[in-house]
Amino acid sequence: MLDLSNLAIYKENNRIEAKKATGGLPDSLWETYSAFANTLGGVILLGVEEYPDKSLHPVDLLDPDWLITDFWETINDPTRVSVNLLSEQNVMVRTVDGKRIIVITVPRAQPSDIPVFINNDPLTGTYLRSGEGDCRCSPDEVFAMLHKFRKGQDMRLIEEMAPDVLDPETLRSYRMRMSHTRPGHVYGELENEAFLQRIGAVGAGRDGKMHPTVAGLLMFGSEYEIVRAFPAYFLDYREDPEVQGGYRITSSSGEWSGNLYDFYFRVQDRFLREFGAAGEDAPVYKALREALANCLLNADYSGRQGLVIHRSAEQITFSNPGRFLIGIEAAKSGGISDPVNPALVKMFSFIDVGSRTGSGIPGIFRVWNQRGWQAPVISESFHPERITVTLSIGNAADKETISNVQKEMIVDYLTDHVTADATALAKVLGVKHTRARRLLQQLAAEGIVVADDAEEPSYRLTR
Repeated sequence: MLDLSNLAIYKENNRIEAKKATGGLPDSLWETYSAFANTLGGVILLGVEEYPDKSLHPVDLLDPDWLITDFWETINDPTRVSVNLLSEQNVMVRTVDGKRIIVITVPRAQPSDIPVFINNDPLTGTYLRSGEGDCRCSPDEVFAMLHKFRKGQDMRLIEEMAPDVLDPETLRSYRMRMSHTRPGHVYGELENEAFLQRIGAVGAGRDGKMHPTVAGLLMFGSEYEIVRAFPAYFLDYREDPEVQGGYRITSSSGEWSGNLYDFYFRVQDRFLREFGAAGEDAPVYKALREALANCLLNADYSGRQGLVIHRSAEQITFSNPGRFLIGIEAAKSGGISDPVNPALVKMFSFIDVGSRTGSGIPGIFRVWNQRGWQAPVISESFHPERITVTLSIGNAADKETISNVQKEMIVDYLTDHVTADATALAKVLGVKHTRARRLLQQLAAEGIVVADDAEEPSYRLTR
């Protein structure tokens, strides 16, 4: 929550927007509403002016109640705004330095409401927040939003393809693996076509013939056929030369099928070689399997960039196109499962891959904490949409990279909370008190934060 009594310490960023609004509601207000709703949410301040040094200062609104009435009339007009995400407690009049301003808190939209758009046209009225600005989405980006946030989209039939695009060797391997993990399962006795239909890999089209689903193509198809449906599809696992001699697995190599099933087990084998010395129950190995499954199952394969996993001597990064449907903090907390590709989740679950209970990411954090390793870092970007999970390995982590990420997290936290001490920030970062204090001291030396004179000082942003 913003500390309005110290408004001048804030600046516009990806979650704060200030508008003078002395002449009425500005048209750009609705662009910001769309952008915040489609991204991480944010706070719109009406009656606040940005000075040349980027600091924020109140200007007295003559009739804030009239502005609020106009605001509610507009946001509830479906020809102006596609959906009203707000309730009365999201729009408040506040007094700052004796001047009245309006504070509008915009939540992150639920998947069912995305895209949030204005002026009755999603193709020209959909925005995303980037830095301190609102970026209009291209038609392709809007179509991608409409596609990915429909539940069960990976069950969509690809009616221009026949089941013969599925790789028979992949299917044979999958069925053999399932017979070991699910002995006696009723599906095990079915012929291939019936089996594929039961697990959601094929279905009957309007022509009465069988066609692969999106999930079936991604799971069992050959790379050539997958790229026909998803031109940006690309899977890439890279190891630096100092890691097991260096190694690379790419879906476009032509040396293997290029589908998700084979990619998962090829990468899993690399993790097993390095971390499975204590057997397949080795906690780090199991956590890496879970991170790999999360990366594959929550990717948006219609996105503009491929899926990349990079193993260096210090860390492993998992990066995939898409966004968290439930938000990063909810994913960390666990107990909520809302996967992007539910049909793929079901297929992988038959061979005991992936968590269906929302416990995967919390489990990874728990293992890293038990090892005393640097806490995992999860980041989400929106232009283009991308999720990145960084796992530091052992105590030889890339200290400069991790420190920079943690400093950014401190700045983000102080943006919302104004002040905090090392104890509070240690909890936020998942590190020891001494580590948080050291990071704060470094930020102070860089002129980014300033401390008060208390024995256990609190820090605030200086910029």
